[in-house]
Amino acid sequence: MSVRMSGAGLSASSPGRFWRRLGPTAQDTVLAALAAVVVAAAAMSQGAAPVLVVAGFSLAVAAPLALRRRLPLAVAVVAAVVVLAGSSMPGWSGKLVAMIAFCSAAYYRPQRVALVFAASVGWLLMYALVLPAGQFGTELFGEAVITGIAPAAVGYAMRLHRDRAEQAARLHRAEASRAVAEERGRIAREVHDAVGHHLTAIRMQVGAATYALGDLPPAAGTAFDTVDDLATSALTEIRELLETLRDDYPPSGSTLADVEALADRLSTSDCAITVVRHGKVTALPPLVEHGGYRLAQEALTNAVRHARADGIRVEIGYAPEEVTIAVEDDGPSRDLVAEGHGIRGMRERAHLLGGSLLITLRRPHGWLVRATLPTERATR
Repeated sequence: MSVRMSGAGLSASSPGRFWRRLGPTAQDTVLAALAAVVVAAAAMSQGAAPVLVVAGFSLAVAAPLALRRRLPLAVAVVAAVVVLAGSSMPGWSGKLVAMIAFCSAAYYRPQRVALVFAASVGWLLMYALVLPAGQFGTELFGEAVITGIAPAAVGYAMRLHRDRAEQAARLHRAEASRAVAEERGRIAREVHDAVGHHLTAIRMQVGAATYALGDLPPAAGTAFDTVDDLATSALTEIRELLETLRDDYPPSGSTLADVEALADRLSTSDCAITVVRHGKVTALPPLVEHGGYRLAQEALTNAVRHARADGIRVEIGYAPEEVTIAVEDDGPSRDLVAEGHGIRGMRERAHLLGGSLLITLRRPHGWLVRATLPTERATR
C-alpha cells in the first residue's frame, strides 16, 4: 500500500473552494482591489478627469473595504467621505462602493442597524446637496432616501437570513445528536439482552455440567474452568463496552487516521489499496472522525469482497467546511441489483451526520463510493 500527501483538494480547481481557502482578510483585500480597478476603469473610459486623480480617488474609496469585517461602520463612513470629496468628477462611480460598504456594515453590525440606516441615508442626502445648484429637489431627495435605505436593508436582510440558517443548523445538530444517542442506546440494549443473556447461559451450563459430572479428569476440569473464565471476561468487557454507548460518552474507536492501517489489512497481492489525502489534515469532530472511518471501512470491505478489482483507491479530502471520503475500484462494472444492509447503513450514517453518499459507476469501468460529511456544522 502506498500513501501520498497532496496539498490540492479533491476539487481544488473549484473557484468556490479556492475563494474560501483565501481566508477573510485575503478575500476582503481582493474585493477592495477589484472594486478600485472597476471604478477607475469605468471613470477612465469617460475621459472626463485626469487619470491620476481618478486612480487616487478610486483607490481611496475602495481600499477601506479590506477592513470591512473588523471596522464595518468606520469603513462605510470613510468611503462616504471620499465619495463626497470626489463628487465633482463626472462619470466616477465611487458612490456604488460606498453603498456596498454600508450594506456590509448592516450585515456585520446588526445590533447597530439603526445607526447604519441613519448614516447611509444621511451621507446620500449630503451627496445630493453637493451636486451643482438647481439639481436638488423633491425627486432627488426621495431618490437619496431610497438609495440610502436600500444598501442597509439588503445587508440587514442577508444577516437575518444567515442567522436563521445558523439556527436551523443548530436544530439539525440537536436532532442528529438525539438520533445518535437513541441509536447507541438501542444498540446497547440489544447487545446486553442478546449477547449478555447467552454468555450468562454458558456460565450456568458450565457450572451445571461440572456439578452433574462430579469428579472430572484434570484436562476436562481445566477446559470447563477456561470456558467459565472466558465467559466471565467476555461479560465484563461487554459491560464496559456498553458503558461507552451511553449518550454522555463521546464516540470512541477508530478514526480517519486509521484508514491506512485498514487498507494495509485489506490489501492483497492481487488487489493493492492506495490511500491519498488532500488538503490540510485537521482534527475533526469525534462523530465525523469515527463515522468517516466506518464509511471507508464498509466501502473498502464491499470493494474487496465484490469488485474483483486489481486496485482500489481511497481519497480523503479535507476542506474548511467538509471532509470527503471517496473509494473507487477498477473492477468490471455491473448493475447494482439492490442495496443490502451495508449500503443502507452507509446512507443512514451519512444522513445522521448531515452529509450525503454517492454510489455510481466509474468510467471506463469500476465503481465509485463518495461520502461527503460537513465539519463546521457537525456535532462536536
